[in-house]
Amino acid sequence: MQIYIVANSPQDWPVQLPGVEVVDARTYLTDPAFSEQRNAKVFNLCRSYKYQTTGYYVSLLAEARGHKPLPNVATVRDLKNQSVIRMASDDLERLMQTSLAPIRSDKFVLSIYFGQNLAKRYEKLAESLFSQFQSPLLRVYFSRSDSGWQLRRVEPIAANDVPASHQSFLVDAATKHFANRRTKTRRNNRTRYDMAILRDPSDPEPPSDEKALNRFVRAAAKMGINAELITKERFGNLAEYDALFIRDTTYINNHAYRFSRKAAGEGLVVIDDPVSILRCTNKVYLAELLTRHKIPIPRTIVVHRDNASTIGASLGFPLVLKKPDSAFSRGVVKVGDEQELAVRLAEFFEESDLIVAQEFLPTTFDWRIGIIDGQPLYACKYYMADGHWQVIHSERTGDSRYGRNETVPVELAPQKAVKTALKAANLIGDGLYGVDVKESAGKFYVIEVNDNPNLDANVEDAVLKDELYQRIMSVFLRRIERKKTGYS
Repeated sequence: MQIYIVANSPQDWPVQLPGVEVVDARTYLTDPAFSEQRNAKVFNLCRSYKYQTTGYYVSLLAEARGHKPLPNVATVRDLKNQSVIRMASDDLERLMQTSLAPIRSDKFVLSIYFGQNLAKRYEKLAESLFSQFQSPLLRVYFSRSDSGWQLRRVEPIAANDVPASHQSFLVDAATKHFANRRTKTRRNNRTRYDMAILRDPSDPEPPSDEKALNRFVRAAAKMGINAELITKERFGNLAEYDALFIRDTTYINNHAYRFSRKAAGEGLVVIDDPVSILRCTNKVYLAELLTRHKIPIPRTIVVHRDNASTIGASLGFPLVLKKPDSAFSRGVVKVGDEQELAVRLAEFFEESDLIVAQEFLPTTFDWRIGIIDGQPLYACKYYMADGHWQVIHSERTGDSRYGRNETVPVELAPQKAVKTALKAANLIGDGLYGVDVKESAGKFYVIEVNDNPNLDANVEDAVLKDELYQRIMSVFLRRIERKKTGYS
């Protein structure tokens, strides 16, 4: 990939680095050769990124040309958005407090050059901020209050605004950054596309185990896609990829959702897409959506403080209460009587103004129908954990017990279950979903539609084997190619 450093004047960046071409902004904007260039990375070091300035247009046209600018226009907007700054501050809370604790003054400014700072003790903080705000040169402002250090402002630095005393360090940081990029490029030069697979090695209950992740990597390679397992620390490198596959637990308020949003904003093919995460991770939304479209579900009430007193009489006991963002059977409880209901409602209302209550349908197993791109992928029976009413029994110690599982060919699963699951999933989107379906008294009821469904070796892939991974990777390949040819 061709690398350009674009500045208002070549004198703003007088250093020549191997494999890097310095271009003045006007030439980059007006010379037809740059419009025709493909697979380019543009490091925009212009003096201003304000709307309709030369620097703004460098990033804007780079995106239009299919180049990958740093910063891109979305990042330029984010640097002015206080809500984005606050979100980053929440993510960095512990790192900020520990890194800045020795500082005596109540204000501090951190200069970041290609993810690095002159002081070694701020190395992790600088890397994290560069990951959050992908701009080559950054100046970050902090202030201390009674509650600790706060991130107040983040600004890009123009190349000509770097102090003379920092110039040699800047050159060294840039040299290291581009050297790392060349190493990555050489490693991937046999593949057409690059994919990031987001995972959390410390997660005790990941969506895919290590064997499954390795099978995804191998399946991708057979299709010309270099799939790389990454962790949340690689947030700032997303623009280097063509696709993101999330194999990390998804919640609205965690890093996986921010990865999904950023990837979608960068134009990557992404599964799970942010809309699917938003829709699937909220049980209130699902209850309303499935009811509206007449998808069969257990008798359900969206509970608020005004109708809470009626749900016992309406649904009978036992009944099931669900927090809107419950997952892995956590935040889902079975309630046996009015007294227990009152206790649980009080607990749940502390976290959410709306709660889902459903009639209890006892079954020995749930069907999980896996779906991708509007097509059934697998059918699996998840049996209840021994002596428990759920598939997962979470112990008070933090450990979990699982029921056994049985995967069958999709064509041998009850077709009513498959069709119902497809109809529900299609209301969400065209991503990868796992639809939980209960069979009771000869009828099939959708319990929920899950984004980011489990895909573990020797479980969900028990029937299709390697073909399961190949089918998923083929969806990525088709979507990447459509984007590259302009038919997305």
